[in-house]
Amino acid sequence: MITPAQCRAARGLLDWTQEELAKAAQVSAITIRGFEKEASSPRRATLAALRQALEAAGVEFTFEGGVQPGVRQRKIGSI
Repeated sequence: MITPAQCRAARGLLDWTQEELAKAAQVSAITIRGFEKEASSPRRATLAALRQALEAAGVEFTFEGGVQPGVRQRKIGSI
């Protein structure tokens, strides 16, 4: 899935507000606020929706062994 820090960073790459992500993922902005503050743990389906919305907008999530999870913008032409 994704971490709260990855969610915040991905929004930063896209220059999206929590409300814009909420609309793209079809979840409530309150859900995103709670997740990013680490005050709540959304269901797996909600996390998947967040990830899918961010990936569709061009974010790539990284989970390299021994390194903090991160985000980067997808290279042009890669899927």
